[in-house]
Amino acid sequence: MKADEVRKVGVIGCGLMGSGIVEVSAKSGMDVQFVEVSDEKVAKQRGRIEKSISKAVEKGKLAQEDAEAAMGRISGGTDLDAAGDADLVIEAVTEDLDTKLDVFARLDGLTRDEVVLASNTSSMPIGKMAAATERPDRVLGMHFFNPVPVMKLLELVRGLETSDETLEFARGMGERLGKTVVVSKDRAGFIVNTLLSCYLNMAVKMVEEGFASKEDIDTAVTLGLGHPMGPLTLLDLVGIDTAYAISDVLYQQFKDPIYSAPNLMAQMVQAGHFGRKTGKGFYDYGK
Repeated sequence: MKADEVRKVGVIGCGLMGSGIVEVSAKSGMDVQFVEVSDEKVAKQRGRIEKSISKAVEKGKLAQEDAEAAMGRISGGTDLDAAGDADLVIEAVTEDLDTKLDVFARLDGLTRDEVVLASNTSSMPIGKMAAATERPDRVLGMHFFNPVPVMKLLELVRGLETSDETLEFARGMGERLGKTVVVSKDRAGFIVNTLLSCYLNMAVKMVEEGFASKEDIDTAVTLGLGHPMGPLTLLDLVGIDTAYAISDVLYQQFKDPIYSAPNLMAQMVQAGHFGRKTGKGFYDYGK
């Protein structure tokens, strides 16, 4: 199957990243079936998507009729079987390898043999997920960036057995979704997070050691380096828990102290201060 022949996309997990993938897929003209763990989460995430699409209308980036058409293409539920007839399935569940392996094994039995199974993982090995299936040549990483409707990058991750055909299919899908595609080999962190993790960890260490305030660090980076936001603001947006998990994966693979998450980050994760999604991280966002 070619990318322009895809009519239905399955998205497994509809949190911050999954909901963005659902949105861009629906706006690109494809039917989307997303799967969540409870009816409550299905309703919540559908509301999140609707709110995001409405903002695009308010800003003049999307016509009202196109917004209504996109929402009409989106279905949500709790049964993984509903994604069984999809032409492409993208896994976007929590960054836990055992959970992902279970999803891939189940999808392998549900979907047609020719269907590509992709993971939105930001750091975990594609090869292990591919090994949970009988189609390792049709498994790869499709790592989107937050917020998905805004960020133009799509990082494709090629496992050891990912075929040329699968890679080109995913490249075509990225272009269909309006993304600029880069390709990485299957190594922890891929391109972006291998570089980003060191930078974020150093910023947290500066705060932890009292070297500089979080506000001054963020200001220095935005004005001095031209970044759209500073590292502590970025951590709150990405999720401190997510950044901590990525650091752990990188450290386990490379054993380089530069990837070891600072103690302050561990303490914040233990306290449930994950950033914007919990209302408190390095900054306070209220309820």
